[in-house]
Amino acid sequence: MRTRIKICGITRAEDLRAVADAGADAFGLVFYPPSPRCLTLERARGLNRAAPAFLTSVALFVNPTAGEVRQVIEAVQPQVLQFHGEETPGFCSGFGVPYIKACRVKPGVDLLEYWRPFSDASGWLADAWVEEYGGVGAGFDWSLVPAQREKPLVLSGGLAPGNVAEAIRRVKPWGVDVSSGVESAKGVKDAARIAAFVAEVRNADR
Repeated sequence: MRTRIKICGITRAEDLRAVADAGADAFGLVFYPPSPRCLTLERARGLNRAAPAFLTSVALFVNPTAGEVRQVIEAVQPQVLQFHGEETPGFCSGFGVPYIKACRVKPGVDLLEYWRPFSDASGWLADAWVEEYGGVGAGFDWSLVPAQREKPLVLSGGLAPGNVAEAIRRVKPWGVDVSSGVESAKGVKDAARIAAFVAEVRNADR
């Protein structure tokens, strides 16, 4: 099995090139205003149009309005939506675009019970529980992720080149999602760290 790789929080053309050159599978465009990685529609559209073939674009939201999501879909045309807030199953599935539903993990949260209503999702994402809804490099106890799951699982939260191989060996996710773990500053990716992250994932797969 080949673990899929998403590099989230892309804000610059040179970072998008680094993602493609390293051989990652997807890149994330953030539409959550409190995030330092949040993009304007114009900037996101330019990045998405610059992406090479077979590199998947993912639009990330936290508790958006339906109008905000539709605006992004129309202007940017992302291939996948990613919801990180308290969005309902009906909301997530109402746009005719494949989506991933995130759950912020902490002790006492039954992940399968949380995700089960999102049965039409393309994947489920496990992230650390933080007030900022991710992107701050916080990890969580990987043992809280159920071994048996009904959808492809994407692991996020505190991943970096130094720990992603161990995370893959322990959790066996379908994919991994990283943002701050490959940055030199908030919203500024480091090409060497992206390449190292991808290399560690490939080493773990072997």
